[in-house]
This record gives sequence, C-alpha cells and structure tokens, in this order.
Amino acid sequence: MKKISPSLTLLALAINAFAIGSTEFISVGLMPMIVNTFNISLSQAGLTVSLYALGVTVGAPLLTILTGTWNRKTLMVSIMGLFILGNLLSAFAPTFLLLLVGRVLASLAHGIFMSISTVIAADVVRPEKRASAIALMFTGLTVATVIGVPLGTSIGQHSNWHMSFVFIVVIGLIGLIATSILVPKGLPIPGKINLSGLARIFTNKSILMSLFITAFGYGGTFAAYTYLTPILEGTFRFSASTVVIILVAYGVMVAIGNSLGGHLANKNILPALQKMFAALALSLLFLFISASLASQPLGLIATLLLGLFAFMNVPGLQLYVVQLAEKFTPKDITLVSAFNIAAFNVGITLGSFVGGQISKGSSVVFTPLGGIIIILLAMFLIRLAQKDQASKL
Repeated sequence: MKKISPSLTLLALAINAFAIGSTEFISVGLMPMIVNTFNISLSQAGLTVSLYALGVTVGAPLLTILTGTWNRKTLMVSIMGLFILGNLLSAFAPTFLLLLVGRVLASLAHGIFMSISTVIAADVVRPEKRASAIALMFTGLTVATVIGVPLGTSIGQHSNWHMSFVFIVVIGLIGLIATSILVPKGLPIPGKINLSGLARIFTNKSILMSLFITAFGYGGTFAAYTYLTPILEGTFRFSASTVVIILVAYGVMVAIGNSLGGHLANKNILPALQKMFAALALSLLFLFISASLASQPLGLIATLLLGLFAFMNVPGLQLYVVQLAEKFTPKDITLVSAFNIAAFNVGITLGSFVGGQISKGSSVVFTPLGGIIIILLAMFLIRLAQKDQASKL
C-alpha cells in the first residue's frame, strides 16, 4: 500500500480542526435567534457556550483515558462521527434541552480530537518538524474562530440558525471523508491508560507548571479578544460591515502567526515562547493605547498585530508539554496532551472572565491591560521553568 504523505494527513487534521473550531463559538452569533425560537433568557442561551467549554475541559482527559487502546484512525473517524451527530441534533433540536445535549456531544468530540490530533501530527513528521506540524493542524482551529464562525453566523442571519449547524455538519462530513482516506492506519497506540498516570502527571512539577503556562499564556489574549468586536465598533467606530472585513484580515494574520510560531518553536521552545509572549503583551499594550486615542488607523494596525501574535504560542505550548511527557511520563503522553487541551479552555474561561469584569467595572478599552497581566504570569512561570532546567544540567 502506498504510504500517505504527512502533508495530506495534516491537511485532514486541519479540515477537522476547522469544523470543530467553527462550532465552538457559533452559538455566540446565533444567541438572539435561539432566544426567540425557544423563548428563553439570554443567560439561558449562554449555556450553549459555557456547557460546551465545560464539555471540552472534562471530555478531553476523560475520553482519552477510555479510548487508550483504540486504533488511532478508528478513533478519529469515531470522533468526527460523534461531532456530526452532535451538530445534527443541534440543527434540528425541537427543544432547548436537546440543543444543549447536541452541544455537549459536539464538545466531547472537540476535547478528545484536539488531544489525539496533536499527538498524530507530531508522529507523522520528522522530529525537527513537529512544532510546525502541530501549527498546521491548529491553523484550522484558529482560522475557524475568525472566519468559520462569522460565515456560519451570516448563514443563520440570511436563513435561520438551524442552517448554521447544517453548514458545520457539511464541513464535518468533509473532515470525516478526509480522515478515512488520509489518516494512516498504523499509528502508535498508547494502550490502556492506567489511572495511576494521573498521579504521575500531577506530582510532576515540570508538567504541572507547563499546564499553568498554557492556561495563562493562551488565556491572556481572550481578555481582549472576547470583546474585540465591541472595541472595533464602539471605540474605533468601524462600521459592522468593515468589522467583518477586519476580522477576515485578522484570521489571515492568525494563520501567518500560527505558522511562524510552529517554525520558531521547533528548537529551544522556552526561549521562543518567552519572546512570543513578550510580543503578545506589547501588541495588547498597543491595542490599549490605540483604543485610548480612538484612532482608527492605529486600531487597525493593533488588531492585525494582535492577530499575528495571539495564537503564535499554541504549537510551542502543545509541543512543550508533549516533550515533557516523553521525558518524565512516557506512558501518559496522550493523557498529558489531553490535560493541556483542558488547560487551553481553562485559559479561555479565565481570560474572558477577567475581560468581562474589567468591562463591567470600567470599559472594554482597559481589557487589554488585564490580558497583559495574565501573560506576564506565564512569562514568570517560563522563567522559573528555565531556571529549573538549568539546575538539572
């Protein structure tokens, strides 16, 4: 049988990641329509987001434990099947409760997909290309946040919210087909995951610290990113149609930054992450200054710079924790990866919460400052990790 090109495997993973990334925040743009359909409050409709995040956080490690002996290709096909089922249920849910059930099913697929696909991406390429491979896979997820979600929302606005979920189902079907054709059958299987692995993971200082680095370093962006549209419209006075164009350009910058981040993190991960976090903190500071001046030209530049640096750290963060697992807990690599996916979502929750509190207490203009403080915590932890590494040499 002809060997499948790693590039094609990564393409299949990126397509799946685009589908999964599109569904994560799709209900944000659809909330007014969901509220009207089911005659519920806005806070109740918010459960479509919060329960999804909870499902990812819990589902990633739990399902990783339960599927340790599964063939990786079979597992990936099953994951996309679950994802499609969840979104089909959401698309045609006759009650709000069934809509929530559909969202939870999709979130479970999301959590384990990101955990497993990261390991697959690292396995199919040469060691020196692992961060770049993870970056390519994550590009599908990050671009979906700023392109797939607006597109899905637009479909809902021009037809109805049910069709937005149908749109995601179609992308999921494409991903399922790509997985069945382009993901190799003979990938390494981690085997039965012993629950003692939990003790090994959470008693290892280096791994535990890496999870906090992920949560703070990734989550800091969301203090401002969650409120980027209100900043663009309310502070910089861009029109709604212009904001859509800016977000598309933001998505392009995210893709560029993600690719650059993977390249930079292929060697000397911690120093590279430290520089990426510093650049991200500076871009948030520039956004704050621009918003304070209410300057449209500066606001546009600041938004594009934020897109460049916002998710540049993702490949390095994921590869770093995998490398630590290979060194300290080689039996628990997939499980460690799953907990890092959970840490990403904890970071999203933390950043959004901090931004929300700042916005409520003062103004969205100050949300970038909250993000900077969170990122500085990640930089402090990286410094501690570097000292720990140096002490062991």
